[in-house]
Amino acid sequence: MQKEFFSNAYTKSLYYIHFMKQDMSSADVAAVVAELSAGPKSIIDAKIGKIYQPASEEIRINLYVFHQGRDNLVIEAGKRIHLSKYLRASPTLPQAFPMLLRKHLMGGRIVSVEQHDFDRIVKIGIERGGVQSTLIVELFAPGNVLIVDSENKIILPMNPVTLRDRRLRSGEIYELPEAQLSPLKVKVSDLLGAFSRSTADIVRTVATRFNLGGVLAEEVCARAGIDKSKPSKEATEEDASRLCNSMHELFSPLFSVRAAGKREEQTEPGVDYEAEIEPQAGIEPEIKPEIGVEGEAPKLKPQHVKKEVNGKLETFDVLPFDLIRYSGFENEYFDSFNTALDEFFGKKALEQVEEVKEAQKKEKTLGVYERRLLQQEESLAKFEKEIGKNNTLAETVYANYQVIEELLSVLNGARAKGYSWDEIRSILKQAKKAVPAAQKITNIDQKTGTVTVELDGGRVNLDIRKTVPQNAQEYYEKVKKFSKKKDGALKAIEDTRKVMEKKAVAKAAKAGRKLQASRKKHWYDRFRWFVSSDGFFIVGGRDADTNEEIFKKYLEKRDLVFHTQTPGAPLTVIKTGGEEVPESTLQEAAQFAVSYSSLWKAGHFSGDCYWVKAEQVTKTPESGEYVRKGAFIIRGERSYFKDVPLGVAVGLELKGETRVIGGPISAVRKHGDYILEIVPGAFNQNDISKKIYRIYADELNDPRFVKQIASPDQVAMMIPPGESDLKSQKPERKGERIKNEGEEYGTPEVENEPEDDREEIEGEFGKGFGEEVGEKVGEDTKGEFEENIKKKSEEIIEKEAREESEEEIKMHGVKKV
Repeated sequence: MQKEFFSNAYTKSLYYIHFMKQDMSSADVAAVVAELSAGPKSIIDAKIGKIYQPASEEIRINLYVFHQGRDNLVIEAGKRIHLSKYLRASPTLPQAFPMLLRKHLMGGRIVSVEQHDFDRIVKIGIERGGVQSTLIVELFAPGNVLIVDSENKIILPMNPVTLRDRRLRSGEIYELPEAQLSPLKVKVSDLLGAFSRSTADIVRTVATRFNLGGVLAEEVCARAGIDKSKPSKEATEEDASRLCNSMHELFSPLFSVRAAGKREEQTEPGVDYEAEIEPQAGIEPEIKPEIGVEGEAPKLKPQHVKKEVNGKLETFDVLPFDLIRYSGFENEYFDSFNTALDEFFGKKALEQVEEVKEAQKKEKTLGVYERRLLQQEESLAKFEKEIGKNNTLAETVYANYQVIEELLSVLNGARAKGYSWDEIRSILKQAKKAVPAAQKITNIDQKTGTVTVELDGGRVNLDIRKTVPQNAQEYYEKVKKFSKKKDGALKAIEDTRKVMEKKAVAKAAKAGRKLQASRKKHWYDRFRWFVSSDGFFIVGGRDADTNEEIFKKYLEKRDLVFHTQTPGAPLTVIKTGGEEVPESTLQEAAQFAVSYSSLWKAGHFSGDCYWVKAEQVTKTPESGEYVRKGAFIIRGERSYFKDVPLGVAVGLELKGETRVIGGPISAVRKHGDYILEIVPGAFNQNDISKKIYRIYADELNDPRFVKQIASPDQVAMMIPPGESDLKSQKPERKGERIKNEGEEYGTPEVENEPEDDREEIEGEFGKGFGEEVGEKVGEDTKGEFEENIKKKSEEIIEKEAREESEEEIKMHGVKKV
């Protein structure tokens, strides 16, 4: 259905926005570089073929790998790099950037793959005809891909850009971004220095100062046994030592630091520097994979981490090794990190392309209102994203209150002394090492008087003329603005749906009615009821009054009575008509009894029940006791059904009498033409009834007809008490699925047990379980059922009570008088 498609697409987009990992971390880059440099996934000495640009930020390099054959290296600027089998279609006309890459790289061989200083920068060394060049991939936001010559001069960038301290344009010398402290070379003194200059807590300081990000920073704190929320300035030397060792332990499977020059041994208390190598002065180190004597890649544990979202396991992170903080989640392991990345990023990217194509196809067939609804759903997703983003930025401003206040004070002081913005930029560049706050400024806009500051992994725009609270309030105002837009979008969506429904009704009326409602009134309409797959009629009470009415008016001696072992269930009666009842009908009656009991409301998925003969049910209490309305006493032996699964279906019966029916799944499937299965869930009775009505109205494309036979109020009569959900959003049509009865019920165990002890069972229903369709019973119908109803003799009951071990089961309790 179109509305269902829009809703699912909207939910899925929100899931991607809020939960899934969006780009690779520094550790991810290190792991993939390790694999691409050595081992079975190595691309060293691979020959470069054609290069494509299937998307604005993505390039794909065809490779011929020695002894392995053809492969594809996919690079998405600011996001990912890995070998891939999920390939987007190549554009018909190639762009200028891939054509220039072909000119300089095609036919060349890859001689090195390196990560720069544990940063999200990958350098791929290429040799072609004796000419050396390097493809540089920047995987931090906003991302870039550049080719530089042997003198480090930029030949062409994918995205030409001028930054505050770098110019990434053709002919310019490529400059690396300012390096942060590397966790691979960290010392206790580095940690203590970072903590002394930080105003944030330990985990934020570790995440931002050591290029780790939130997930790995929390992992480091967890392994070190350090309270992550502890203020940085309160960190002790012991804390720093434990954190230092934790970082070395976390990343030890991945790397060793190689440098040109001698190893300078460092001795500092509490730190193990066995694997640490210091570079010679003036020589920049490169982080390379830890390769053994046979050139094997380090042993990783590539994996996807999954969690349950809307009842379904969804992958939300991809990792090269195990993390303690994810120990409670489900993991799926892969033979290589390249494969794990491809299944996470590559597969999702291709799926999104297919979804866009499908949406475009659908859009061509959409009418005016359907297209409008699609646009409104997309706008709603954007508003949700903006609300989340601005809330996060406002909280970031308050979390870094002291840092921002110091920064604004320095900038305002400089402006007050007459410094120009160019002079301020020059001073900040020189003062970066001395003033920690200056390191956080990434851009200055002199026209608006704002500065862009890097805080907690995000970029915050600050107006230097305003205070810290005023800057935070700017973001909160945006939250309010987008919240109003969101409310407006929701109202617009609801209005559009109403118009679409009216149009559908008018269209059906114009085309002529194909389906005609044919309903009769029955004495059992005000009760719960169904017809078993074997044709037996089963009826049950809805509350104390209807339980009492069924017992007094419609219970015959030859009938069978069901009730649950736990309190709160309908008096369920199989009208046998004197015939032998097959096992399948008994099972369906058992499922009916447990599904419409308090077990459903309590969120259970199975329960026990039993059946007895009608003659074992009485209203006569023991001396000194009384039985309330809707309560009954059962004496004698019971036959049990153990672990009966809860589950009902609501269907439409369109042949003969047109009506909504409900009950056990197998029975509804036998008689219904459309079936929706219901399980315990999160929607209340009214909401799930409306949802079922809309689904059937859309399926039959005739809302007026469906409203006549299955309005929300009529559907609610078939829904169990409590909260429910649909097993599928698409109705099952008759004949689409055939199941054995044993598959439906799982062959419950039936036991006969003599009763020795007395217990009380409440079978009382609460109020508000749907409207009762009350009507007087016709004389003919009454005669059919009342002619065989006989009064139970108190003398016979007392005799039975003396002859056998008896148990009294009061469905609404027994009270002493």
